[in-house]
Amino acid sequence: MQPTTRQEVLKRLSYIEGHLAGIRRMIDEDKYCVDILKQTYAVRRAIEKMEMLLLDGHLHTCVVEGVRDGRDEQVIGELLELYELANR
Repeated sequence: MQPTTRQEVLKRLSYIEGHLAGIRRMIDEDKYCVDILKQTYAVRRAIEKMEMLLLDGHLHTCVVEGVRDGRDEQVIGELLELYELANR
């Protein structure tokens, strides 16, 4: 993983962790369900953005290197596996 991608992913993870702690507090404090759900949707979007960063980095580094090294089938298999996981 490229250092800039790693930094951005770690920053987003910190944001997600903080957001999850806030959701836990909201539940502990018996806040309104709709307000809690809005926060869970925000976490989901943050995770999706983090996944896009990881995938973009993977496509521009690991996939390119794998194809250059002659591991086309392995790389394609991994991408198909990710696609299947994302669509379950």
